[in-house]
Amino acid sequence: MREITIFSGSAHVELAREICHHLEVPLSPTTIRRFGNDCLHVQLNANCRESDVFLIQPLVPPVQDHLMELLLMLDAARGSSAARTTAVIPYYAYARSDKKDTSRISIAGRLVADLLATAGANRVLVMTLHASQVHGFFSVPTDHLNALNVLAQHFRNRDLSNTVVVSPDLGNAKAASHFARLLKVPVAAGSKRRVDDNKVIIDTIVGDVEGRDVIVIDDEIANGGTIIEILDRLRERNVRRISVACTHGVFSGKAIERLGSQEDIDEIVATNTVPIPEEKRLPNMTVISMAPLLSETIRRIHNGESVSSLFADA
Repeated sequence: MREITIFSGSAHVELAREICHHLEVPLSPTTIRRFGNDCLHVQLNANCRESDVFLIQPLVPPVQDHLMELLLMLDAARGSSAARTTAVIPYYAYARSDKKDTSRISIAGRLVADLLATAGANRVLVMTLHASQVHGFFSVPTDHLNALNVLAQHFRNRDLSNTVVVSPDLGNAKAASHFARLLKVPVAAGSKRRVDDNKVIIDTIVGDVEGRDVIVIDDEIANGGTIIEILDRLRERNVRRISVACTHGVFSGKAIERLGSQEDIDEIVATNTVPIPEEKRLPNMTVISMAPLLSETIRRIHNGESVSSLFADA
């Protein structure tokens, strides 16, 4: 059987190392530098001829630089006669651009998917897309993972007898319902409308949360505006213990300052699909590694085994 060869861009080398540790394979070296005219130069510094190549690169800030790195790595792997090249993208930032909601704009989620295939991706591995329909934008086989089982496992060790899972909006209600079933608790959802990129309004909450412990779950936390808004509505209903969970802890802008000022949040749980530096880690924050799940998925892809069976109970 052909070998696994793993490379990483500069976006999240720590996660790539963890994945390689679980797979017991080395992280092959990559050289990334800039020419004098600001163009990127990428070189894969290991033989990958006839190998099963996996390129690990979440699209985190600076997103455009990291996207270009990934495209160049894909092209380099194809030019080096890799047997198959899989783009492992734990955080696909352009998934938020999934529809034409105003005139004369690009549906960038689809465009970037096309760029990945054109650059040489034979397969794509992503985690918790912002909108599930983005899965259909990819023209190559794509494995869409979620972190619900991993997050649920974290909460199972506590008393959930008075707990309800809350989705900040109806768009995430399906995933929240899955999460609630895993924990065997009821679910509620906010009715949200977005005013602009930094401002949302949640009019009401559908479901019984009065006097309950709540776990607010979302796919990602960017500037924190949605979370703060749903927490305000929940406090009006006299909820008790508040926990916040997400897959992608982007925490852009004033998100950490906003979340840190909410003294009644018992715990904030995020995964490491994006790097969360120490200066963004609040005392009540728990970061869960996705390396075990990602490494097992890579192993199954390499061996031709089922990936969907990993989520049979989700």
